[in-house]
Formats: sequence, structure tokens, C-alpha cells
Amino acid sequence: MHVALVEAALAQLRLDELRVFPTGYAWHKSRTLSPPEHRLAMAQLAFGSLPGVVVDAREIQRPGPTYTIDTLRELQAEQPGAELFLVMGADQARALPTWHASEALLQTAIISVAARADSANAIGTDGHQDDAARAKFEFSDLPPPWNAGRFEILQLPPMAVSATDIRQRVASSQGIAHLVPDGVARYIDQHHLYRTAR
Repeated sequence: MHVALVEAALAQLRLDELRVFPTGYAWHKSRTLSPPEHRLAMAQLAFGSLPGVVVDAREIQRPGPTYTIDTLRELQAEQPGAELFLVMGADQARALPTWHASEALLQTAIISVAARADSANAIGTDGHQDDAARAKFEFSDLPPPWNAGRFEILQLPPMAVSATDIRQRVASSQGIAHLVPDGVARYIDQHHLYRTAR
């Protein structure tokens, strides 16, 4: 998650608190994630000092596959009556029908989808336009019943690269200090994360 997305969500949704959950075992990811202790440390470096933000480690501490609905239900039990928002990117929103218990997600939280201001001009690391970023997300694109969920659009400032781009830059020994918080860039370098084996 980008710092810009967190700041946009806090401001535009007028949240009392925003929780960042480093993912535990991501059953839906085809690539191997960095070890959970590294993801937690980087989340704390990136977001820990932002007012109104809590880095919550429960998903990496929970055994078994990580399901978002489990986290939302735990939050509901801890904070009865709270209105929950689930913040995600457009690519994740398009994939909602494939999520575990996705229909229950729609009943539990308002889905807040980030719309990048540069989505029409997003450029990937190969120098070509990023098709996934270019395609504008429309709630009506989702099949029933997901298109009837409660949605909000978050307007983001232009962002030059995605998390995938950053990992690819590290793997090819390109600098990322201008793209992520200083502490995160140093942590990635110190722990040799995202580098390809030689």
C-alpha cells in the first residue's frame, strides 16, 4: 500500500483510524512473498508515524490462509457499531468475485477503490503503457451481486510506479530512494530483499 493511498483514505473518507494489515499467507498470490517479519517491519517504517494509522500484525500472526473477511469480522466484534471501509486498488476490485467469501465482504464493509490520477498515462518498467492501470474501474463492470455493493472512489495523486515496478527496479539494481520512504529503501537494501539469486 502506498503512503499516498493511506493519506487519501484518511482525508477523503474522514476515518477515525486506518489500519494497515501486512498480509499473512496470501492464498491468491502466485508469486512468493517476502517473509512476514520483513513485510511487518516495512509497513511500520512506512506508516507507523502517520497520525491516525495503526499497523496491525494480526494477519501475519494468524495461522493458515489469510482471508480478509476474517479480519473484518474480528474488527466488527472488537468495535461494534463501527462503519468499516476496505481500501483497495482497482485491480483488486476487479478481482472481487474471486475473493474468499466475497459476497460477505460486500455486506461487511464499504469497498473503497483507489483511482490513480495518472491512470490514463501509467507507464510500466518496460516503457509501455500499463494496460491494467489504464483501464478505468467501473462498479458496473462487476457481475451481480458484486456490482450492487457499497463502493467509494478515492482520488489519488499521480504515482509513477506500482509496488511491482519497485520490486523489479530493486531486482535490476535500480535506485528506489525517490519512490518509497527513506526507512523502507534502507531496509530493503540492508536485508537484500527482492534481489534475484545469482
